[in-house]
Parts: sequence; C-alpha cells; structure tokens
Amino acid sequence: MPIVISKDIPAFDVLSRENVFVMSSVRAQTQDIRPIEIAVVNLMPTKIETETQLMRLLANTPLQVNVTLVRMATYNSTNTSQDHMEKFYVTFDELAGRKFDGMIVTGAPVEKMEFTDVKYWDELCKIMDYAEKNVTSSLFICWGAQAAMNYYFGVGKKELPKKLFGVFDNHVCQENEPLLRGLNDTFRVPHSRYTEIKKEDMEEDGRIVILAEGEECGVSIAKCIDNRRFFFFGHSEYDRDTLKKEYLRDKEKGLDIDPPKNYFADENLTKVDYSWRSTGTLLFSNWLNYYVYQLTPYDIGRI
Repeated sequence: MPIVISKDIPAFDVLSRENVFVMSSVRAQTQDIRPIEIAVVNLMPTKIETETQLMRLLANTPLQVNVTLVRMATYNSTNTSQDHMEKFYVTFDELAGRKFDGMIVTGAPVEKMEFTDVKYWDELCKIMDYAEKNVTSSLFICWGAQAAMNYYFGVGKKELPKKLFGVFDNHVCQENEPLLRGLNDTFRVPHSRYTEIKKEDMEEDGRIVILAEGEECGVSIAKCIDNRRFFFFGHSEYDRDTLKKEYLRDKEKGLDIDPPKNYFADENLTKVDYSWRSTGTLLFSNWLNYYVYQLTPYDIGRI
C-alpha cells in the first residue's frame, strides 16, 4: 500500500522518481475505495488446482478482491467435472456489459500447436480484444503470455530442443520497476514449457519492456510500455509440488522427461526446495497494487 505524505516534503519527489508509490495527503483524504474486480480465464487442465493457486496469491493483500472465473464455451474440460464448471465459471458471452479492473489468462498445455489450430483460439482472441476496452490491466501466464504476444504484436513462438522444466535463476532488468519491488536482484521462477519467444523478437517490436530474464530460461517477465499488459512466461503461481506432479505424470505416460532442474532437494526426488514462494507472492501483490488498484478508476464504468 502507498505511504501518505505531504507533497511539499523533499522525500516526496525523491521517492516519486524512484517509482516508490507515495500518495499526497490531499488525495488520500478524498480517495474512494471499492472492491477490485478480477476475471481469471482458466485454460489449465487442472482447473481447481490453478484457481486455488491464483486465489491464494490474490488474497495476499489488504484489498477486497472479487474473482470471476471464466471458461471457454468452445471447449469442454475433460479433467474437471462439468458440475464444477457450470457452478463456478461463466462464459465470455456472460461477461457482456461488464468491466474488470484486472484480468488473468493462464497457461495451457498446447504449446506445440499452432495458435490458430487451438480449438478455442477464436474465442480467446475475442477475450483479448475485449480486454482492450474493458480491463484496466491484464496478466498473461506461460502459453497465455505467448498467445497474447502473438495476438497483440504478431510475435511468433519457437519450439525448444527440449522441454524447459525446473526452477531457474532470473535477474532484474529494470531498476525501480514497481512490479519487481521487494524482489532480490536474483530470484527464482518455475518454468514448464516446450516453446519460447526470443528476446530479440520482443526487443525488435519497441512496445515491449523486458523486466526479468535468466541465462537458462530466457525472458521470464515482460510488459507493454503502457503498463496495461504483463507477460509471465514462467509459473510463479505454482505450489510446492506442482512440478513434481507434472514430472510423475509425464513419467507415467512414458515421455522422455528429466527431473525438474533446481527443484528437488534430495537425491531420492522427494523433498522440494520451495525457493520461489516469496517471489510469486510479491509479483502478484505488486501487480494488483501498482497496476490494478492504483490505476483503475473508482467508477468501474469508466474503464
């Protein structure tokens, strides 16, 4: 949350230049507060696990957050009961006339497919188009981030020689970036994907700012220069055992998969080094605070 101080004190200008969020006492006294409305477009097969992970992170602030779960009308989940989907999710058509302070689009296990071959691609494009006029700030995760990069900027993804799988060191690329506030210069992010978007392809566009990257995993976090779209190419929302479950699942399928890198803390592959938990907490609380709560209008109809 912001610190409230007089605009006349020297610290106000210094902290403002450092992108530390300060609020004048005048604004603080006249500020209206209401619940924050967040839409979560859940494309993951493990929907209940994913929605729980995201809600845990969204709940870790003093803000009151109302969450609307969104499903694809053009695709029925085979891993989650239809009863659960109908009870707790709405379709895009049911969002007609609504506006949201923030929107999260998750990843999906379709990286090797061409975007246009994904069954719900057209519907997802409508949602991303809808977000332009009806959402203050959007956050795209893993394949969702690649899909958004392709839709908004025409940037293509490339298949990796081998699945990027594990927890990887990243370093901060932009000093005083509010999204990264509180993070160490080096921090860890889980990744689980077969494709990537090259750093040079992002830099060539000119509208994309790279916020964090690692030697092994490439770009992990980026944003648009207008601060309205954020791209998390990893899975900082993952729980302690999520990568372990994915590893065991792929092994059972007979896939050629190595244990996730920098993840297990013992040779028996039983103990997990949960080294990204604080990173995930900070990333989501910073996004919710600095790029949703502080930027969205009090009158949600003005979005």
